Amino acid sequence: MSTRIAHLASRATVRVSGSDVRPFLHNLLTQDVETLHPGELRFGALLSPPGRLLFDLFLLGQDDGVILDVAADRREALIQRLSMYRLRADVTIAPLDTPVMAAWNGNAADFIPDPRLPGLGGRRYDGAATPNATEADYLAHQLATGVPASGDAVVDKTYPIEADYDLLHGIDFQKGCFIGQETTSRMWRRGAIRNRMLPITFDGPPPAFGAEVLNGELRAGEVMTGQDGAAMALLRLDRLDGPLTVDGRPASVRRPAFLPEVTA
Repeated sequence: MSTRIAHLASRATVRVSGSDVRPFLHNLLTQDVETLHPGELRFGALLSPPGRLLFDLFLLGQDDGVILDVAADRREALIQRLSMYRLRADVTIAPLDTPVMAAWNGNAADFIPDPRLPGLGGRRYDGAATPNATEADYLAHQLATGVPASGDAVVDKTYPIEADYDLLHGIDFQKGCFIGQETTSRMWRRGAIRNRMLPITFDGPPPAFGAEVLNGELRAGEVMTGQDGAAMALLRLDRLDGPLTVDGRPASVRRPAFLPEVTA
């Protein structure tokens, strides 16, 4: 199988550097930054104080800083938010022009492995790879693995565990404090997880973002992003059994391999 390579134009980069960069980011993000090695890629997020997703992030370790891979339309907001928290910390926060590239299938040895799931392939940030696929191709591949895309989370509404961050190595529950930790840790410890993002299949074009998924006459969740025949949906775990429909069409839940059992 030949390697597919795509430029992810929906992603952009920010470099955070300075003598305080690691403790600064470590105290803010859901991921452990203190132990991040140069050249290592990790997945995490910056949450609101109540524990809702503000920014999904990849963190690339460098000798003298950290590169953050963020949604392009949220980059300036991320810079503003980090600057608000900077206070007296010795850190510099600056946008980069480095493109975000992704590779999957075949041999992606020149790419850094995606920390969420081996099947997703890898990423790189030097612009040296030549694309032979589109970002839409990559998003279709990601949906096929059952991993939510950045656009599936609603800013300041979705909880990271609802978007499966706990199953995709996006939250380090051993690292200590981070913004939104109290709510996130409580949901995880108590198992109070009522909703999760899961892929669904159906016939025809994708429903509109936010379209209701019904179990009989009961609301079972809502559709996020999708494509012909499949979409990601935020679903109530106690309403997965039974006949599901979306836009009047029969729908089925496809359980991803990283979630062996769905329990309410």
